Amino acid sequence: MTALFEHSPWVEQRADARASSGNRHADLMAVMYDATSEEQLALIRAHPELAGKAAIDRTLTDASASEQASAGLDRLTPEEYEQFHALNAAYRGKFGFPFIICVRLTDKAGILAAMEARLGNDREAEIETALGQIGEIVRLRLEDQAA
Repeated sequence: MTALFEHSPWVEQRADARASSGNRHADLMAVMYDATSEEQLALIRAHPELAGKAAIDRTLTDASASEQASAGLDRLTPEEYEQFHALNAAYRGKFGFPFIICVRLTDKAGILAAMEARLGNDREAEIETALGQIGEIVRLRLEDQAA
């Protein structure tokens, strides 16, 4: 079974320890949003960079590899790879964590446009956006498990 959260089993463990609302996604999101800011940052930082080192050396989780492939990130031209690399570095340099987007809901061009646009945000807005995108990733992974 695919892990719902990247390298962060504590979210599911805490949700399992609480009374269920009958909506698994809502229960998981409640845990994520109830977590401390340090835990939320650790959760964000547990995600790989898009088209980054983990994709190249094949250390992505199966779910992340599949999701990045669905957006064509496993088939980048050298120029596209350089563009992703530069934007990843700029983003991490500004915010201190990797850029997160639900790649299954977009494509390479959409991801690059979002990276460029979101570099204009402040850190708090990006933390909220990253958590929201994690929520979308988890929603789709839950749907996959139910299928």
